Amino acid sequence: MTKIKIIAALMLLVSFSGSSQSLYQPRDLKEAYKNDTRNMNGKPGLNYWQNRGVYNIDIRVTPPQRTVFGSETITYTNNSPDTLRRLNFKLFLNNHKPGAPRLRKASKDFLTSGMHIDSFKENGEASTWEDLDDGTNKFIPLKEPLFPGKSVNLSIEWHYDVSVESGREGAIDSTTFFLAYFFPRVAVYDDYSGWDTMTFTGSQEFYNDFNDYTFSVTVPKNYIVWATGDLLNPEEVLQSKYADRLAKSMTSDQVIRIATPDDLKKQEITKQSTSNTWKWKADSITDIAIALSNHYNWDGGSVVVDKKTGRRASVQAAYNDDAQDFHQMVDFGKHSLQWFSNNYPGVPYPYQKSTIVRGFADMEYPMMVNDNSTPDPDFSRFVAEHEIAHTYFPFYMGINETRYGFMDEGWATALEYLIGINDLGEEAATRNFQMFRVNRWANDANAEEDIPIITPSNILTGVALGNNEYGKAAIGYLAMKDLLGDELFLTALQGYMDRWNGKHPTPWDFFYSFNDISKQNLNWFWDSWFFSNNYIDLAISDVQTKKKNTSITLQNIGGMPAPVDVIIITSSGKSKTYHYTPEIWKNNLKKASITIEGEKDVTSVKLEGGIYMDADTSNNQWTKE
Repeated sequence: MTKIKIIAALMLLVSFSGSSQSLYQPRDLKEAYKNDTRNMNGKPGLNYWQNRGVYNIDIRVTPPQRTVFGSETITYTNNSPDTLRRLNFKLFLNNHKPGAPRLRKASKDFLTSGMHIDSFKENGEASTWEDLDDGTNKFIPLKEPLFPGKSVNLSIEWHYDVSVESGREGAIDSTTFFLAYFFPRVAVYDDYSGWDTMTFTGSQEFYNDFNDYTFSVTVPKNYIVWATGDLLNPEEVLQSKYADRLAKSMTSDQVIRIATPDDLKKQEITKQSTSNTWKWKADSITDIAIALSNHYNWDGGSVVVDKKTGRRASVQAAYNDDAQDFHQMVDFGKHSLQWFSNNYPGVPYPYQKSTIVRGFADMEYPMMVNDNSTPDPDFSRFVAEHEIAHTYFPFYMGINETRYGFMDEGWATALEYLIGINDLGEEAATRNFQMFRVNRWANDANAEEDIPIITPSNILTGVALGNNEYGKAAIGYLAMKDLLGDELFLTALQGYMDRWNGKHPTPWDFFYSFNDISKQNLNWFWDSWFFSNNYIDLAISDVQTKKKNTSITLQNIGGMPAPVDVIIITSSGKSKTYHYTPEIWKNNLKKASITIEGEKDVTSVKLEGGIYMDADTSNNQWTKE
């Protein structure tokens, strides 16, 4: 790095990171800044790179037999400056093997023999792959070094058994399967950690490259297949009536019942060959998922997601007829896509469709959702909205969910609250958010509750993992929205997303982007919310009336710079609410003095945090003696 670049980087660090307040950086990330793959202004550096694969996958499934047979070719390109002498493969389904490390107990029906590699070739030449002891990572030495800018062609054949117990993937019932993480893939090799070697233990999520996928799914006749991406051959696999219904749903504002229970009983939806091969394509995406069934209803509709261009996105639902909430799921999905596209994050839904499948996981995938059925349609809509919000984080943004889960779960949780205000009203949305997302952290006083959010989530379990990834991070983001105001917050959020969509941002890229775009030193806020053991506990320590004004001194016992409403009641019984953003804590995290002008007859003062729940409310009220 030249002296000029070093000076410029230091100037940016002082300008936007604050001369007296800088953020902790891991040592490996410091090297990325030195190498100019990432910049202290929050942008990708001049030397930023990421590797990429082109996958062609064919799988064959014949329910109720649970064995999936697959073959794939991968053209993997090394865009890094390093010569790679081995590749790490991710084999997530080995998490089902007996003895695999897991964060929770596994039932008998969850266990399988894992993924079996039947053949492996490098540039057409056969190689040995011993899979008996494979975990969820597998390093394979290359016969020839993979130099910078060069590609290698890989061919793999494999098989595995779908688990009887369905979670994120598996057999939903004997003839309905959800297939996820079902193919061997080359792990991420990035600019700050090198190979991603984190073991998948069942609770943390994923980190994948942006790849191009062309894939086919061969199933017996009368089976319908749903998947990530575009269906390339609807006329080859569907009878013309149903292909026409599918096509109509792509441009319809109404819900089209593509396959109903009566249609399914007649067994005439698909072409009546012995088997049908459904062909799909999805480019520049981090993963693919597949669902198949011979008895699931199929609904479809569409919604305009980009008002400027008129571009529509399809919303589809696949479900058993008894799932009453799923009869409304296309409308729920359309509402989600429309709201997220035009409000927060205010980025038009970036993909061509979203398919919501009735399963058991409450889990997101690119263009796919695997959700439980519930008796409460409002709750089912809430869950669908949360999972669809993940479209942006982590799929549009290639976040490392395994290490920094708060970068996607925290945003999905914040977005769920914002759309919930639209759906239910602020009072009900706030009450639900307090109950499900914040209450445990606010009221359970133990060391696990206060572990800093920045702690890598792959080393956390239990309440520390859940709090950090969901509620704590979400209210941190929402507190920043309160601090900056809606307009500047949205500008900063969209600017960060524009810089890093299709790439691999770290938390620091997010923090520095907001600093740079807002032109503010926000590190005092980031440090307290994301790097400290602070929590929310405010108190009224003093109230004084001077002339026509009332001065109130607030003590920040927990140290977290949260917004707060100050509610005063005057001698006439009149109540007024004054809102204060986290800005009041900028210069002193421990104490803030506020003055309410023109109010001298104050008889009581009360603090109200809303979603920013206070750990001890006993000191949140003052009454004049």
